[in-house]
Amino acid sequence: MVVWEGTRPILVEVQALVDESALGNPRRVAVGVDQNRLAMLLAVLNRHGGLFTGDQDVFLNVVGGVKVLETSADLAVLLAVVSSLQNRALPKELVVFGEVGLSGEIRPVPSGQERIAEAAKHGFLRAIVPRANAPKQAPKGMEVIAVDKLSDALDAL
Repeated sequence: MVVWEGTRPILVEVQALVDESALGNPRRVAVGVDQNRLAMLLAVLNRHGGLFTGDQDVFLNVVGGVKVLETSADLAVLLAVVSSLQNRALPKELVVFGEVGLSGEIRPVPSGQERIAEAAKHGFLRAIVPRANAPKQAPKGMEVIAVDKLSDALDAL
């Protein structure tokens, strides 16, 4: 994902592990993102993405000890969870950002064009971004997939 830190974009990896809960009371552990936001996003994934995690432990980690305080990480968090839930790795050349609303809409984030440009500069070939953040012309060698709602992003995978 691409987060905004101060005056510049930073590329950060988010990891998720989703596994059947052995204790019967599923755990939600988030390192680097707000745990309450993770719980809310999982509810959105259930309601608007059709993927149930209520009986699963969900562990989330932002690599490198980075603390993500902005909502631009929402979509990346959900796609990492889906990746683990379905046991399918996301492509290494994929970058994702966007805020996810309670009704499953993907909202734009500040400095979207700069985030895409930074990802392209670092060799990313595909980006899933909010429609309002999509550039008129994608950076050379990069495919930008603009989405309006969570189901669109899941289909793009």
